[in-house]
Amino acid sequence: MTTIVRAATAAEFLSFVPRMLGYLPTDSVVLIPFEGKRTLGAMRVDLPTVADLDAAAATFVGLVCRIEAADAVAVVVFTGERFDGGRAPATALAEGIANRADASGLRVVDMLCHAADGWASYLDADTPPGGRPLSEVDVDALPAALADLPVAAGDQWSGAELPAVDLAEKERVGHALQSIRVAIEGFGSAAPGPGVRVDPRGLEAVCLLDDLPALFEEALQWNPAMLDPFDAALLLWCLDRPATRDVALVQWCDDIDRGDEAMAAQLRWEAGEPYPADIAKRMWGEGAQPSAERLRGALEVTRRVAAAAPRAVRPGPLAVCAWLSWALGRSTHAEWYVARSAEIDPSHGLTGIVLGMVRGGHLPEWAFPRTGLWHPEDARGPVT
Repeated sequence: MTTIVRAATAAEFLSFVPRMLGYLPTDSVVLIPFEGKRTLGAMRVDLPTVADLDAAAATFVGLVCRIEAADAVAVVVFTGERFDGGRAPATALAEGIANRADASGLRVVDMLCHAADGWASYLDADTPPGGRPLSEVDVDALPAALADLPVAAGDQWSGAELPAVDLAEKERVGHALQSIRVAIEGFGSAAPGPGVRVDPRGLEAVCLLDDLPALFEEALQWNPAMLDPFDAALLLWCLDRPATRDVALVQWCDDIDRGDEAMAAQLRWEAGEPYPADIAKRMWGEGAQPSAERLRGALEVTRRVAAAAPRAVRPGPLAVCAWLSWALGRSTHAEWYVARSAEIDPSHGLTGIVLGMVRGGHLPEWAFPRTGLWHPEDARGPVT
């Protein structure tokens, strides 16, 4: 559903921005592309350091230019710095963005600053030296049309934390994982040693590995708050291995048929055949727009698995949480997950890949459809 709200003043527009994002950002630059008088969504990026201003301005404008329909942009800086009687913080960055936008043929709608002690428009020559009072920017006093667009508590990092899991659940998942490992060894060439009991539940879980796409599809229906320890452990085992993990990610983007294709491609690749480019490109964020509902479901299950996983194997599901967050357009959350993963295993493969994409500002191409930014989590905007 499209919500249209008309902002009569810069202060009103500034008060709408947290509603568009779903939170009140900190130390951030928010880029709001326009088509005519209508917004096409909003992008949040970290406020750069002084040394990065020129490169940052070019990158920010470049992101807006990737949206085919965008012909203008509004910029809002959220910072904990103060006016302290002087000019607005981050003025040099704002000037750089304005220059880059002009060179790229983008009209600048407005450039606003929300600082610790006031707000201002960088384009308003009459702004008082200490800025305007923040009391003019009231996020809560908004039209009824925005009642269904709440502002969550916290900032852009909020919501990334793993769910709370007690020690008993962690022990159950750890035991289940060990049982699955013993069962798998029993099926392989290296049988368990004498006197080692194979848990029947582990054997039952291992049988599900015969049809991985069916397992990954079923996982989307699991209740994260009530995961069976053997279900959690089996998914953990799969996400800890690149070959099976990549099948899950491709399938969760699309459907079980795509999972079957990815599984067959993986087996052929292991036999020496080239890996199909059309499947591999999903991992780099290329191809058709994935199902946000499927990605969200996979993320919630994987977050629970990561929370309950033994520390040594937690990087696998943490990196998957990062990739799913990145695919959903939440690069900030993705960075949080890979940071936690790197603390355990700095050399973890997918962790390094996602970290490189996030820090390099690489976003999936499906985040830039012709009509504007993809908002998989909710339908926010436009504001006119």
